[in-house]
Amino acid sequence: MSLLIGGVISAILGLISLIFCWSDFMTIVKGSFPIFLLLGGALAVYVGIDELQEKIREERQRQEEKLVKAQEEIELVKAQAERYKEELDKLKETKQ
Repeated sequence: MSLLIGGVISAILGLISLIFCWSDFMTIVKGSFPIFLLLGGALAVYVGIDELQEKIREERQRQEEKLVKAQEEIELVKAQAERYKEELDKLKETKQ
């Protein structure tokens, strides 16, 4: 309960101080506005670069998966070609 009363008193004193010191408050706001814009822009650039790197990682992973799949298909085709070659050799031997 004492925390609630202290919060209410603080809010009232803050509002009264804001009313009487409005020009000082606006000076602080005017001075901090460019800093907030600078920090916000830097954060946006950082997030954008991080997102771009994540997309590049995902694209590399997809390409690697496609490469692995293609290599597996090549191995299957090679094995199948080898079987066909063996069958052809057997047919040639039986024909002679």
